[in-house]
Amino acid sequence: MAMNLNSGGGRRSRRGHRRAPMAEINVTPLVDVMLVLLIIFMVTAPLLVTGVPVELPESRANAIDQQDEPIEIAIDKQGATFIDGTEVPPAELPARLEEIAATQDADKPRQIMLRGDTTISYGQMMRVMGELNRAGLNSVSLVTNPVTGGSSGAE
Repeated sequence: MAMNLNSGGGRRSRRGHRRAPMAEINVTPLVDVMLVLLIIFMVTAPLLVTGVPVELPESRANAIDQQDEPIEIAIDKQGATFIDGTEVPPAELPARLEEIAATQDADKPRQIMLRGDTTISYGQMMRVMGELNRAGLNSVSLVTNPVTGGSSGAE
């Protein structure tokens, strides 16, 4: 900290000279805040990626380009249905899908990403797809893992 010590009289120096504005910016608080934010993001980032643990089937299909964030519907090993990570009881699924359909733009519907565990039955997957169709949500993609081995898929 710098102090301005006047050797002259107190009255004359106050009237004749004004204090020069401080031209330096103290960046220490800014750096402190940025480091705290960095730590917060580093801690919370892994938590944002967690979702419903689903063992996806493999496919050789290409990935789809997305502009908007899709709505994710997942069916886990026990057959429980999740919409964007929140479990939805089977009785509430039609109402929740109708809410989603009502909030969509008719010209540009949001993509629905349907993830189903490899151990669920075909009937469970078709039940959810039927409810999607009944609600008017027809832009549905089935999510798979890419084929890891060199097999052609025919076994």
